[in-house]
Amino acid sequence: MCLGIPMQVMQIDGFTARCEAKGVSRDVSLFLVQDEPPQVGDFVMVHVGYAIQKIEPEAARSAWELYDEILAAEQSLNVEPGPGHA
Repeated sequence: MCLGIPMQVMQIDGFTARCEAKGVSRDVSLFLVQDEPPQVGDFVMVHVGYAIQKIEPEAARSAWELYDEILAAEQSLNVEPGPGHA
């Protein structure tokens, strides 16, 4: 399963952006969104280190609310965390 993570653009240097989500920062390639370049403060959907599209802030919030619900349900069921959920 592939999962995109909504992140906010904090800084841009050429085709690389420093993005943040939930207190975690990552360098993200903007190469795939050249047709609609994001600006500082915009939200992007990130997959495997690449911004794959700009998204509205409401869409980013909705995605994180859903991800939080999934993680809470996983914890309440005492399910072993999946890969990447150490």
